Amino acid sequence: MKLATLKNNTPDGRLVLVSKDLARVADVSHLAPTLQYAIEHWPSLESALQDVDRALNNGSLDTALPFDPSAAAAPLPRTWQWLDGSCFLSHGELMQQAFQLEPIDDMERIPLVYQGAGDDFLGPCDDVVLPGDEYGIDFEGEFGVIVDEVPMGTTAEQALDHVRLITLLNDVSLRALGPREMKTGFGFVQAKPTTSFAAVAVTPDELGDAWRDGRIHLPLNVSWNGEWFGHPHAGAMNFGFHELIAHVAMNRRLSAGTVIGSGTVSNHDRSVGSACISERRAIEMIDFGEIRTGFMRFGDRVRISTTLPDGSELFGAIDQRVVAPPAT
Repeated sequence: MKLATLKNNTPDGRLVLVSKDLARVADVSHLAPTLQYAIEHWPSLESALQDVDRALNNGSLDTALPFDPSAAAAPLPRTWQWLDGSCFLSHGELMQQAFQLEPIDDMERIPLVYQGAGDDFLGPCDDVVLPGDEYGIDFEGEFGVIVDEVPMGTTAEQALDHVRLITLLNDVSLRALGPREMKTGFGFVQAKPTTSFAAVAVTPDELGDAWRDGRIHLPLNVSWNGEWFGHPHAGAMNFGFHELIAHVAMNRRLSAGTVIGSGTVSNHDRSVGSACISERRAIEMIDFGEIRTGFMRFGDRVRISTTLPDGSELFGAIDQRVVAPPAT
């Protein structure tokens, strides 16, 4: 199933199912008014949602309407908890090499995770409004999972049973503000503004064989101002989502609706490009001894998507601009 949330002037929007070709939607708010509600009541709702999904995709649902991604919020417009990992070690290794950073102890054994702001996610076509473009605006293409309630102490072997949905996101970063916050040891606040999501979150079966070993074995495609930027493969994730879930649930319960991100998708093979500007800048520093690529400026646009082997887009695309606040 593919699920989305349409904006309706409420904080949590209205839940719909989306057809496999991303062309039509079916209102399922009579079953679950919001995606948060659906995740919290998944065992009792899944069968009824699947019935609507079959009718939507076989053309027998008379009430289906066209799908407009610009009308979509993030699948979860807000949630109790947003945790983001850094599960592609090639990304961290490039940063260390380029900027002569000290290696992080046990990074090959223990995943890095920070807790971000989950109270105000952006939809796929929403502008990213920021206070200034001098702060090193960067996109970060990532995948994420949405879990139901995860008990404290859940093991990696048990963790994937709690993954209800998979999604695609842009973890926007302000790179100029990051170094100081990292030095404090208190984590990111100003360096991590609102995160953006693709319109659609999908059940794991929608990925077929591309969902295995707790990893999404698909490329993530990024373009910046209409030009190719990268297509790194997410199968290179060093820690699978099952390991990431077990790590963050070691000493606490995760609420239903918790979103967990993979971190920037990155590959050792440089020919595939990158999913964030910071990584390209690190490569330039290594290869040329200087940085040649600037960060985003107001008016710039980023597009992030992923495709199945048949060429179809799985989640729809994140396609958005960074802009200044409206004049007052």
